[in-house]
Amino acid sequence: MHRSFIARNPSVLIFLSILALFTLFVTLLSEGVGMGLISTSFVKVLGKTLCLCLIAIAMDLIWGYTGILSLGHFAFFGLGGYMIGMWLMYERTRQIVVNSLSEGVLPPTPEEITAGIGNQIFGVVGSSEFPLIWAFADSLVLQLAFVVLVPGVLALIFGWLAFRSRVTGVYLSILTQAMTLGLSLYLFQNASGLRGNNGLSGLQNLPGVTAPQSVVSLWFFWASALALGLGYLLVAWVVSGKFGSVIRGIRDNEARVRFLGYSVETYKLAVFTLTACISGIAGALYYPQAGIINPAEVAPIASIYLAVWVAIGGRGRLYGAVIGTAFVSLVSSWFTGGQAPDVPLGFYTVKWVDWWLVLLGLSFVLVTLYAPNGIGGLIDLLKRNRKETDA
Repeated sequence: MHRSFIARNPSVLIFLSILALFTLFVTLLSEGVGMGLISTSFVKVLGKTLCLCLIAIAMDLIWGYTGILSLGHFAFFGLGGYMIGMWLMYERTRQIVVNSLSEGVLPPTPEEITAGIGNQIFGVVGSSEFPLIWAFADSLVLQLAFVVLVPGVLALIFGWLAFRSRVTGVYLSILTQAMTLGLSLYLFQNASGLRGNNGLSGLQNLPGVTAPQSVVSLWFFWASALALGLGYLLVAWVVSGKFGSVIRGIRDNEARVRFLGYSVETYKLAVFTLTACISGIAGALYYPQAGIINPAEVAPIASIYLAVWVAIGGRGRLYGAVIGTAFVSLVSSWFTGGQAPDVPLGFYTVKWVDWWLVLLGLSFVLVTLYAPNGIGGLIDLLKRNRKETDA
């Protein structure tokens, strides 16, 4: 008897149920439509955490299941944020310029509006001309398409060049890191057309929306939860079938899979491109909640953090990647946000803002040495003990 996908993967239904209950819980306690016990700023933190969990799922698919340690997926995450940020900044600036010019006797011409928008956006880098990459910034539909297409095409080109050359292991990791570094350095230049070091700001303000931030933050929180749920469902479906068996085989013994007649490079390229698209979607939801994006967000260190989150959660387990990322992200917000109390030692005061990265690095080393299965491994252990008890 053929069982359904959910019946074969009960953890998917459990995860989706927990996510739905969590979303409902936050909504009921929020300032926007609920009891006001959860502040708007913390709703944004939770929404951003869900976005980070989504890219962690993508990272787990490429690393935990396929065995490719990519240190460049935050580049795709940032590109997704830039694509939607261009529309948000353009449209918000257009409304400001139109309202300003409409105060005159004569209505503004399209040329005056365009020039005003250019001055507002690019004046900070000493320009007023729209770069070519902003040609479709006025179209929400196209910019939403670019959220997926731009990271996807970059991953497709980069992956095709790397995989056809049979680059593997640490060399491939270095190449992905070099790609991220190159993109970051390019975005830092004013000539990139994306305002250089200034980045894109004011992204939390939705054009034409008069609802307060307490409500808008909930909208993005709901969208982030929906994207995470659909992303988890998609990746779980991918790894549960024949495709998942092949990529796990590539992870464990690439030469044997190639000997069996499978096109290893094609499978790698498909996973690399798919995870880049998922990362772009996660970034497009993250940065409007953060309110700003700049080239520092695309720096290689961000992708290294992503690998640490997945390792702590337990790679090769989708729920482990989500748990690890959520745990580290929320703890990081607590430590770096000044909420963790300083520890006076008499001769020295431990300030967690300064020591958080050291603590995170130490945690990664300890997990790698003594708990390679991460937090997800504890869940596996509990499940195994339960089965033994029932038997």
